[in-house]
Amino acid sequence: MSMDRRTLVKSAAALSAAGPFAGLVVPGAAHAQPSVAALFPVKDKRDGTVRLHLPRGFNYRSFHDTESTVVLTDGTVLPGRHDGMGAFAGPDDTVILVRNHEVNNPRPAFGPGGPTAPAPYDSMAGGGTTTVQVTRQGAVIRSFTSLNGTMMNCSGGQMPWGAWVTCEETVNGPDVGPDFTRASNVPLTKPHGYVFEVPVSHQPGAGQSTRQPIRSAGRFAHEAVSFDPVDGYLYLTEDNFAFASGFYRYRPPSHPMEVGRLEDGGTLQMLKVTGVENAHLEGEQSAGAVYDVEWVDIPDPDVLYDYTPGEPAPTPNDTAIVHVSSQGWDQGAAYFSRLEGQVYDDGIIYFTSTQGGGVPESDRHNPAGYGRGSGQVWAYDTRAETLRVVFQSSGPLELDLPDNITTSPRGTLVVCEDSSGDNFIRGLAQDGSIWDIALNRLRSSAGTPRHGDEFAGSTFSPDGHTLFVNIQAGAGMTFAIWGPWRKIGV
Repeated sequence: MSMDRRTLVKSAAALSAAGPFAGLVVPGAAHAQPSVAALFPVKDKRDGTVRLHLPRGFNYRSFHDTESTVVLTDGTVLPGRHDGMGAFAGPDDTVILVRNHEVNNPRPAFGPGGPTAPAPYDSMAGGGTTTVQVTRQGAVIRSFTSLNGTMMNCSGGQMPWGAWVTCEETVNGPDVGPDFTRASNVPLTKPHGYVFEVPVSHQPGAGQSTRQPIRSAGRFAHEAVSFDPVDGYLYLTEDNFAFASGFYRYRPPSHPMEVGRLEDGGTLQMLKVTGVENAHLEGEQSAGAVYDVEWVDIPDPDVLYDYTPGEPAPTPNDTAIVHVSSQGWDQGAAYFSRLEGQVYDDGIIYFTSTQGGGVPESDRHNPAGYGRGSGQVWAYDTRAETLRVVFQSSGPLELDLPDNITTSPRGTLVVCEDSSGDNFIRGLAQDGSIWDIALNRLRSSAGTPRHGDEFAGSTFSPDGHTLFVNIQAGAGMTFAIWGPWRKIGV
């Protein structure tokens, strides 16, 4: 597959289906015309190995490559599967990253151990978050475990009061039967499928999650969150492979900007298209599609099933994973396909539907994978309460299974692909133009191509200088990328 086969694709089919952002990005943002230059092999500043292809003038440095053992400052042996990530301002022009580790299946919790370390949420769950202080060029200063004992921490969201909210993309627990991996959940000690808050700090002993889930935000296959500081809602996406997925919002008891944290005990709601019962939004959308929406209450967002400790749970995973969404569907909530990354930008929530845009599904369940398209990008206007499809891929050569998403300081959407082939980071402008930013050319230490490993966790440093991003796999890796962003329309 040629390096430049999708450079500045501007498909008439995609434009007619999606239309421009129509002013939904940052008002007055300046957008340079994207460069039509191809991507080129660029050597990693860490060791001179070519791991990425980038436009001319760009550089990068990788760090925390878990193909070999990495030990953090606090003694943690770093787990792999780097996923969602947020970037916050640190002291002396440094950046504080809070990074997810999407580790599934029962196993001992990672972490530094010892009597002074916070106890993991579940001693037999191997996911969580690590916090890393780095320079803008990716030199690591300090790193530590900030949450452990969780499972399958996929993405999350950056909170304006100085916290990262991480999401468990699972409903595993001792009370629920095996998931798609068929690994027994009997060793687990706690239910999973929640969101957790991780405060941001680089100071020793600080920046630690309480390890307490926000249960009222639902027990389901959480993917990502974003927060509207005006109305105080936390917006949540659901990535359910075999079933339809929902788009949710959670209103905590107190406004987080006033109390400085996300509280449990609030109200969870699910999006419904006004006047349409169970709208099939996973299917191909017509040109200029805009929907008025409303929200239906989820009366029982959390559940703990009956079980006998040490014995297999009688409740199937497929039953538990739709406990929340079924309550919304019964009230007419909309069907989406695999909602993944999302980001808030000036009153708009942008989120991706990874397999949206194809022939609509016949019902809410497709074991082969719910959704038959190559991907959509949606925008929810929190003030007008309207939903718009701002981009719909015409096929995998244009945009192939969009996942994590962020915005640049100038309002350009930056989209990570999660396909089984070549994976790109793509730029998406408000006129519908889409172009290449980076291409994965990672190889294992044995020389085997890892081009199918997904990009994840894209996030800009607060000053816009550096794009931090992960490549997720069993052997995860984080990158700091910098260069003339404006020249390529980012």
